[in-house]
Amino acid sequence: MVRVELAKIIIDEKNHDQAVVLREKGGHRQIPIVIGFVEATSIQMKISGVEAPRPLTHDLLVSVIKSLDAELSYILIDDLIDGTFFAKLKLKTREGAEVTVDSRPSDGVALSIRLQTPIFVEEKVFHQATLSE
Repeated sequence: MVRVELAKIIIDEKNHDQAVVLREKGGHRQIPIVIGFVEATSIQMKISGVEAPRPLTHDLLVSVIKSLDAELSYILIDDLIDGTFFAKLKLKTREGAEVTVDSRPSDGVALSIRLQTPIFVEEKVFHQATLSE
């Protein structure tokens, strides 16, 4: 697994194209992931410090995780099939059990930004999707 960080978020309202670019922490490899407008806006709002008047979906999920006294250990982007990225949320319960939940990478990034949780990418995904900086 390779640790990555959010390098940039791209929101193009005119062409309806949104993406996050994840960069290898301490490295140069980057992975662009196309995401939905709602997810891009949610990530951008949190980065910019803008608070919604009511909880957004990602804020709700953070509240649920905390209410269950669980912890989001990390996000893992673990596959790329036919141009679609797949991710997992790795949670730890209050009893210490580890739980894996299927996720879209965009939702994982939105949660990671809110909870300051590490994001990892499987090496095989890097080989399939890497951009040079």
